[in-house]
Amino acid sequence: MEVRLRGRLVATGLSVVAAFLWATYYLFVLAVSPGTPPSAILFIPFAVGGVAFALWALRLGHGRALARMFTSGGAYLRLAFLLGTQVSVLAATFLTGAVNASLLSLLGDVVATPLLFAALSASHRAELRLPGVLVGLLLSLAGGTLAIAGGHGLGAVRGAGWVLLVALPVLVALYFVLSARANADAPMAAVVGQGMLAAAIASLALAPLLPGGLHAIAAIDLRPLALLVVNGLATFFVAPLCYFRAIERAGLTLPPLLMTGIPVFTLLLSATVLGIAAAPLALLGIPIAVIGGVVALTAGAGAPPAATASP
Repeated sequence: MEVRLRGRLVATGLSVVAAFLWATYYLFVLAVSPGTPPSAILFIPFAVGGVAFALWALRLGHGRALARMFTSGGAYLRLAFLLGTQVSVLAATFLTGAVNASLLSLLGDVVATPLLFAALSASHRAELRLPGVLVGLLLSLAGGTLAIAGGHGLGAVRGAGWVLLVALPVLVALYFVLSARANADAPMAAVVGQGMLAAAIASLALAPLLPGGLHAIAAIDLRPLALLVVNGLATFFVAPLCYFRAIERAGLTLPPLLMTGIPVFTLLLSATVLGIAAAPLALLGIPIAVIGGVVALTAGAGAPPAATASP
């Protein structure tokens, strides 16, 4: 049990780092907008993340596995969900605001991902039946929801934003679940790296349909280019690397649960960087989300080990 708890503690740390880095995505997008067209905002981080993962795969000796991913039909299904997720996140950021977009991602990470994986994995169904894990899940979800409610909630959603309310959580869950399952048979660097590289290529193909087109990608100014490169390294390489490493150690219940940190971190970053004051209700949600994570962490430590992805 002590070894299992240690592994879950490491997974917790990795998940929190991933949540924080993913929360910064919205700040990067707002920092380069207006002035930087969506075609460039979509392509450049994918390209940077894909190259970083490819170099990481080569460093680990997984170059052949990365190349084989391009001949796998399942890889292109994951690509569709990855690209759909990122287009939806980008659209949600502009249509509903950064905090609301993080709530939509939260619903996919915290609710849809573990439930979908539980439907496919008997070992994870057993863990989700533990009273402590369920209580922790509910507390973390409540804390994240309070953080959003205090930040004006979904009241600002209009028009096409309601389509994203359904689409984004489902896309997030399907991408993470399929990727985690693929990691059981292939190195994570190859699975995720192929997705990032293929998404960069696909985003180039989509560029003529997006505001700015191909021309905007080549003509981007130095400052937004630098910000998007940093964004790519932080949220398209380091964050997914930490997240899938956490899944390898703790399965697909705890890491998604800790993604309640995304709206919490988004709220805090909005207050400290953008000067948007946090309401008392939002601040109340932070300790509740933390307590929920601790409850789930300790409750799940005594459960039988679940099958996880291979390193």
